[in-house]
Amino acid sequence: MGQYLNPGNELFRTIRNGDYVDKSGMISIINQSIDSPRRMICISRPRRFGKSFAAQMLSAYYDKTCDSTKLFEDLAISKDASFREHMNKYDIIYFDMASVMWDAGEPGKISEYIERQVTKELIEAYPQIEKNESFSGTLLSAVQVTGNKIIMIVDEWDVIFRETKGNADAQNDYVKFLRGLFKNSGTSGKIFAAVYLTGILPIKKYGTQSAMSDFTEYSMLMPWKFAEYIGFTEEEVKDLCSRNGLSFEEMREWYDGYSFREIKSIYNPSSVMMAVQMGTLSSYWSRTESFESLKDYLDMDFDGLQQSIIKMIAGESCSVDTGSFGNDMSIINNRDDVLTLLIHLGYLVYDDEHQTVRIPNKEVLQEFERSVRNGKHTETMKLVMGAEQLLQDTINMDGEAVAEYLERMHNLETNPLYYNNEEALRSTIRSAYRTWVDHYIKIEELPSGKGFADIVFIPKKAESIPMLVIELKWNKLADTAIKQIKDKKYPEALINFGGDILLVGISYDSETKKHTCRIERLAK
Repeated sequence: MGQYLNPGNELFRTIRNGDYVDKSGMISIINQSIDSPRRMICISRPRRFGKSFAAQMLSAYYDKTCDSTKLFEDLAISKDASFREHMNKYDIIYFDMASVMWDAGEPGKISEYIERQVTKELIEAYPQIEKNESFSGTLLSAVQVTGNKIIMIVDEWDVIFRETKGNADAQNDYVKFLRGLFKNSGTSGKIFAAVYLTGILPIKKYGTQSAMSDFTEYSMLMPWKFAEYIGFTEEEVKDLCSRNGLSFEEMREWYDGYSFREIKSIYNPSSVMMAVQMGTLSSYWSRTESFESLKDYLDMDFDGLQQSIIKMIAGESCSVDTGSFGNDMSIINNRDDVLTLLIHLGYLVYDDEHQTVRIPNKEVLQEFERSVRNGKHTETMKLVMGAEQLLQDTINMDGEAVAEYLERMHNLETNPLYYNNEEALRSTIRSAYRTWVDHYIKIEELPSGKGFADIVFIPKKAESIPMLVIELKWNKLADTAIKQIKDKKYPEALINFGGDILLVGISYDSETKKHTCRIERLAK
């Protein structure tokens, strides 16, 4: 057992000793790629989403110097036809690049360090190997001596590009090293049965050409068949909650929200396991990394970014063009680049069918609120943090205060080209009343009486607050909106509510941009 060559299965054994969620099914996908044109796989996903656990599982499964039968015989992979064919049949070269960068001492010495250490371990394990002038030559000699190809697993392969942003020489040296290993498909095909890389961002071209062009990529934008292995599925979380006496509904509110075309509900695995371990549901995101990384991006002065932040904090989705992002944390050119980067970092979730983005869950929402509260955009901060007061002003029937807040929100959130659009005003209302998610169930276009109520907020059962029936008008009086609510008998559908009902009429003058609000309590 070596440090980088055939590290054994002890790390995965330790994982199995905990409250393990079976993700071994992904091994069958890797097995299908072995010794095929698809043998090189790169998985990009955020921190805290199980990249290292998966890499350690693969190492334990393939490493020929150990017997991992008992670790896998009760897992999903044991039912796959390829289970015995590939288990413990390969020499493994395994790197955690964050540790390698530390052990190498300097970023510019990473490739030299890897070549020296792996060559040393190979010769110690197989003295017949001939050390070659090139690292690839030494690896090829190892394959010829052992009679089996190598599976290489590299965890956090892109850490050098994230941690040494200003060190072009070190990055170029690393790219040259990768190109020497992977670019020549003829040579690499003779050496590697499979290569499995993990990283934060998808592959970009470092230098004049990519050293990774032969890799099949799976990312937070396009996870495809790896979607269910990005995090925990709903059934897996239900089982964890049942076994540990936790509320599944609360778990879903806190950590669900990641969704893909293939799998509609994926939970943050690290936070779920922390909740299980601690026995309580809370925001564990900020305990593993600082909100400063998020704040820096939200503070950027790109057109439309602050409006998008407000909408998403309010529970809305925003359109996004992910195509312009260059997969580089240091090169951000516009609003869409920021939002796309936040998808890859796990702060946002992407709907590829509608090409929209949103905040996934309560845990991440708290990080957004904390970042905005401590950010440089004071007007955005005041509006977002003032939403709770807006709700109180509405309940207190202070129409003047409500109108003043909505006017400021409308001015900040809406692009001038769409300011006089009906949907823009409706979006402003949604954003302004962002705290409804804590207190209310929101229904838009509720069929009631002789028409459809624009927006209705129905209190959650535990809340002793009034129901809100909101009607929107522009270029008309707020009194007209109240009259319509009464004339069309919108509250009739809510007659069994039992509590107080407030009628809220909101109007907007397209010429003066003046907002007005009238609030009445429905007579019982």
